[in-house]
Amino acid sequence: MVHETRSRTLAASQEEGKAAPKKQKTESKEQEGGQQAPSKNKKTADNEEHDGEQEPSKNKKLKAEESDLNGKATAVKEFSEFCKAIREHLTIEDMRKILQANEQDASGSEDAVVPRCEDVMFYGPLDKCPVCGGQLECKGLEYKCTGTHSEWACCSFSTNNPSRRGGPIKVPDDVKNDFVRKWLKQQEGNKYPKRNLDDEGIFSGMMIALSGRMSRSHGYFKEQIMKHGGKVNNSVIGVTCVVASPAERHQGGSGGFAEALERGTPVVSENWIIDSVQKKEKQPLAAYDIASDVVPEGRGLPLGNLDPTEEAIETLAAELKLAGKRAVHKDSKLEKDGGHIYEKDGIIYNCAFSVCDLGGDINQLCIMQLIMVPENHLHLYYKKGPIGHDQMAEERVEDFGSRFNDAIKEFVRLFEEVTGNEFEPWEREKKFKKKCMKMYPLDMDDGVDVRHGGVALRQLGAAAAHCKLDPSVTFIMKQLCSQEIYRYALTEMGHDVPDLPIGMLTDLHLKRGEETLLEWKQDVESAPESGPAADAFWMEISNKWFTLFPTTRPYTMKGYEQIADNVASGLETVRDINVASRLIGDVFGSTLDDPLSQCYKKLGCSINRVVEDSEDYKMILKYLEKTYEPVKVGDVVYSATVERIYAVESSALPSYDEIKKLPNKVLLWCGTRSSNLLRHLRDGFVPAVCHIPVPGYMFGKAIVCSDAAAEAARYGFTAVDRPEGYLVLAVASLGKEIQEITGTPGSEDVKRMEEKKMGVKGVGRKTTDPSEHFTWRDGVTVPCGKLVPSTNKDGPLEYNEYAVYDPKQVSIAFLVGVKYEEQNMEVVPDE
Repeated sequence: MVHETRSRTLAASQEEGKAAPKKQKTESKEQEGGQQAPSKNKKTADNEEHDGEQEPSKNKKLKAEESDLNGKATAVKEFSEFCKAIREHLTIEDMRKILQANEQDASGSEDAVVPRCEDVMFYGPLDKCPVCGGQLECKGLEYKCTGTHSEWACCSFSTNNPSRRGGPIKVPDDVKNDFVRKWLKQQEGNKYPKRNLDDEGIFSGMMIALSGRMSRSHGYFKEQIMKHGGKVNNSVIGVTCVVASPAERHQGGSGGFAEALERGTPVVSENWIIDSVQKKEKQPLAAYDIASDVVPEGRGLPLGNLDPTEEAIETLAAELKLAGKRAVHKDSKLEKDGGHIYEKDGIIYNCAFSVCDLGGDINQLCIMQLIMVPENHLHLYYKKGPIGHDQMAEERVEDFGSRFNDAIKEFVRLFEEVTGNEFEPWEREKKFKKKCMKMYPLDMDDGVDVRHGGVALRQLGAAAAHCKLDPSVTFIMKQLCSQEIYRYALTEMGHDVPDLPIGMLTDLHLKRGEETLLEWKQDVESAPESGPAADAFWMEISNKWFTLFPTTRPYTMKGYEQIADNVASGLETVRDINVASRLIGDVFGSTLDDPLSQCYKKLGCSINRVVEDSEDYKMILKYLEKTYEPVKVGDVVYSATVERIYAVESSALPSYDEIKKLPNKVLLWCGTRSSNLLRHLRDGFVPAVCHIPVPGYMFGKAIVCSDAAAEAARYGFTAVDRPEGYLVLAVASLGKEIQEITGTPGSEDVKRMEEKKMGVKGVGRKTTDPSEHFTWRDGVTVPCGKLVPSTNKDGPLEYNEYAVYDPKQVSIAFLVGVKYEEQNMEVVPDE
């Protein structure tokens, strides 16, 4: 029986003075009497004594290590034998009852319940998770919590040394099993052994599939895997990795090889098994990868598994599949048949959802549409799967014909299944409560995402040819109305999912994003700095953001800088792209002969080219040359040259006549993405969304400019392959009182500055030479001077920044079109 072979039972019986096995008892007596047991070799006592004197300490250490390894192997063997016995003597229902009696999770399939019960009975009942109070469970080489931190996040706590409760295992009276009763009797008074998962085998917790012809038989590799704690599966579904010969990739790959690529499952060389066994340590899968750069014809890797550059190429060229609330999803193929989104009683039956849970390795989307085609045939389109991996998505089109009520019932049922909420309260009143592990609606607006509605590359020539504007104005409107700059902006931020219309969201959805950011900003101040609680906090923040604004590459954000760069800046850019979508409309479906002129009219501003021989042009050129420093991207340095300059007057901005009456007027640089320009021209500058104690947001809800073109160029620079961008020159009144600061202001200081709407100058580590400043016109100062070191050598800002809290004190004066050119490019002559 199992208990007769267990070393911990033997050790415990010795402690209590119980009779030891006969062999051990005899050996013990001989040792007590000073006698030695007969040696198996034929050395004399003198020789043995001499060898003992000569034996180095290294040999003793090796013997100790060997003994320790043997002890670990014995413990693993005992547990394995116990598992075999318990599976023979206990039913699944008995195991569930034992788990419940010991306050453990008894839910799930047989595959989940059996190992859970084995662990609890042999090593002792597990304590609850110290972070969320959830249940711990052995998964692979560690114990992970299966609980939830909040409705937005699974708990991320894990450990290889979980806390366990003492005391005997509780077995309910109705579990009448003689084996268990006898086993429990043997354990009375004994301590539970400590489980060391690393001792259970190199491949412990791994499910591995073998694929194709290999250098040795499948039986050999299967034996090696199972001998070292792993399991072998005949199917690719659910496995940790697929092992194949490197020759497989050159021969086109077997079915398992190709399916692994489809599913995003790692495919590694058979040398991974060989080396792991030889080195007695599991080797990293990535080091033995043989397939991440191989894509079978007609199939694709997940976007998140591609190199970022390759992913950008894929998404930039990809057709937007869902453009807005009334758009039919491209994959349904029903748009070609004249299909349109079904609407009844004011409800539009078109929903998109997403969920991100980094702790559970979940990043999914779902699309549901009721689509009416001619002759009153109603179809349900349903798609659900990993973001950026269409091959793994569940997708179907169901024809309900004239059974409209049945189609609506199925739509409502699916909504509740996916979200855990009722459909009508969401659609009519936007009432929704997030449920853990359930999806959240992406609140689409009734319009067209600019990535679909904007001017496509093939349409730019025709649009410009039909434009009645001045050619110089046509040029800039062609840029601002094209799809390209908005696609690039969303690609840079990672929010370029083709299935979801990020550029056509409701104001309510954007407002929720802003409210979420403001909540985080407050919570971060009191958040734990390290440990499991800190990990759970940052994971929840990341999950919530990437659920509201989905991406193919979610990750756990940490710290103020990443919140500023990804959340605050990302929210502002998405908001401005949504404004552009509404301004531009649907050029594809437009019957307008001149869409560029129509968009220009909607802006409510005048844009005029500044001629090169004018004083204003010369002044701006001098200002840029004096205050610019090259932009460095990696090892490449880029200079900026002026291509064209536009003078701007907007009805949304205070007029120049109004601005010139205000005190302390300065002409300052403002950096912005090209994708944000339409919103700036139509609505003027909007203050930053909130205060974050890092450059860019450290002044709070302010409009921030700089006297250095170098600072603005950081924001205006786009990418190496897109060298054109725009810098903004604005006239800003700093008010009667200007406060200079040299460090990062605290929350209370920022609140005071926001309330007083005072002018603030943040002194940078570099400043413009004040001796070269001059007055332009109407008392407007131009801080044009060579960049020199300031006295604030340890300040957080590299260049001077100016904060204005009242939008009525800032007016855009010029748009400066620049081209970034590589400075240190080496020209190689033709041979």
